[in-house]
Amino acid sequence: MQNDQFFTRRRMLLAGAAALGAAGTAGAFLASGAGETTETAPAPVAGPQARQALKSSAFRLQPLTGDGPPRAAPRRLKTRREPILRISGRGRNMMLTFDDGPNPHYTPHILDTLAEYDVRAMFFVCGECVVKYRELVARMAEEGHVVGNHTWTHPLLTTLNRKEIRSEMERTSDIIEDTYGERPQWFRAPYGAWNRAAFQLGAEMGMEPMAWTVDTTDWDTPGTDVIIDRVEHGAAPGVVVLSHDAGGDRSQTVHAIREWLPHLLDSGYHLTVPRRRA
Repeated sequence: MQNDQFFTRRRMLLAGAAALGAAGTAGAFLASGAGETTETAPAPVAGPQARQALKSSAFRLQPLTGDGPPRAAPRRLKTRREPILRISGRGRNMMLTFDDGPNPHYTPHILDTLAEYDVRAMFFVCGECVVKYRELVARMAEEGHVVGNHTWTHPLLTTLNRKEIRSEMERTSDIIEDTYGERPQWFRAPYGAWNRAAFQLGAEMGMEPMAWTVDTTDWDTPGTDVIIDRVEHGAAPGVVVLSHDAGGDRSQTVHAIREWLPHLLDSGYHLTVPRRRA
C-alpha cells in the first residue's frame, strides 16, 4: 500500500467544512481481538436509520481561521493492548471502513455509491491527502460518515520512535479538526502494524484503535470478482470490512462496492457507524 501519487491538485475547500454530524465515534459494544467485550457505550447507528434522522440544519460550514479558540485537550482513554476487530451487539450489523484517502479519482465514486444506498461508513484518512483534498473530507462529514486517523504519511509505525509516531498521529488529528471542527476519535495503524507506543499515544489523544475482521485484499488489486467474493462470503454480524479508497489503483474497489453493497442490504444487514463520543 504505497502512498498514491496524485496527478492534479484539486481546489481547496472554499470557506469551511462541516462541523457536526457522525464524524465522531465510540460505538456500541466493541469487542477486542481477544474476544472480550469492552465497556458499554451508546448503540451504533444503522445506515438507513441514521440518514432519516439527519436534517439539513444538522450541518453547517464554518470559516477556517487561524485565530480561533485553542483546541481543547482530548479526553484520555484507557490504553488497550490490542485493537478492536469487530463490533458486537444484537442484530445483523456490520461496518464498512476505507483507508488511505481521500483521493479525487476514487473517493467520490465510493461516496456516491454509499449515498445511493443510504449507508454510512468509516474513512481512515492520511493527513498528507487531507491537506490536498479537504473538500472530500468535508463531504464525508456532511454525509454522516466517520472520519478516523490513519497517520500523516502512512509509515510502518513499528520502525519509528515514539516522537515520530506522535507527530504522524497528532498532525493528522489537527488537520482533520481544522477541516470540519471535530478531532477524530478512532485511529488505525497503517498495515495493521501496532505497537505499545501507538496504543498509548492514541489513548492520550482520545482515539480508540480500530482494526478489521474481513480484509477485501483490494490493496493487492486481485480483481473485482475476488473483492466481491471476499465481502459476501465474509459477511456476518459484527464484521468490520477493510477496503481502500486510495494508495494505488482502486478502480476494482469502486466497481466491486456497486455489487456487494446492495447484496449485503438485500441479505438483511445494517451498515453501522459509531456514535460520536461526547
